Amino acid sequence: MNLDDVERLIEESIPDSEATVSRARGADDDDHLAATVVSPAFAGESLVDRHQLVYDALGDRMTTDIHALEVETYTPEEREE
Repeated sequence: MNLDDVERLIEESIPDSEATVSRARGADDDDHLAATVVSPAFAGESLVDRHQLVYDALGDRMTTDIHALEVETYTPEEREE
């Protein structure tokens, strides 16, 4: 799956988000990805809930196009720290 498409799906699903997606470190294929997502929607959410929001944004693509996804999530304030 195209990295820009993954970013777009996340950004369209999570309010006011900014996603950066790349191939996972050491991955030699395009289905092992790493995503950093910044959104005020993460405020007050647990780490598990934040990650679930990202996985939900990708829906069925998590089982068909993406084999593994490393996720880092931040609120804008956390990202500034």
